[in-house]
Amino acid sequence: MQAQINNPAMIIPGVRDALQALVKAAEQGGVPNKTLALVHLGASQINGCSVCVDMDFRFKKTDETMERLFAVSAWKDAPYFTDAERAALALTEAVTRLSDHPDPVSDEIWDEAARRYDESALASLVLRIAMTNVWNRINVATRQVAGEWAKSDEAREWRKKQAAAH
Repeated sequence: MQAQINNPAMIIPGVRDALQALVKAAEQGGVPNKTLALVHLGASQINGCSVCVDMDFRFKKTDETMERLFAVSAWKDAPYFTDAERAALALTEAVTRLSDHPDPVSDEIWDEAARRYDESALASLVLRIAMTNVWNRINVATRQVAGEWAKSDEAREWRKKQAAAH
């Protein structure tokens, strides 16, 4: 398998940094990072983004379990998630599958998320879901290859920064 082109976010100066800055800003809304990671994985699975799914497993947080990661695609029937995480995953599915339903983010889905998260956290969730969908669409549209980025010098530096931050 070969990518059609290099990742567009890496080709045009400033794009990657801008996208990463928005992802980082979305983390400031009070949603646990563990939940944001589940949201990222859930949207990436729906969109078939092998790059993001690969990265979620490759760079999983030490406090996350494999059972939960494996069960994200079946979150409705899996016992591993809190009510707040379920609300976040339902919102993720609705926002990611906008064209599947005439009322994609129904009042029921939104109200359940609003019961679990305040306005800042809801904003964080919506932004993180949107950014995941942006990255998914870039990767899928250009057939980026799972695992390739992880081998790069840039990935090694990123892992060092992540380890130092935690």
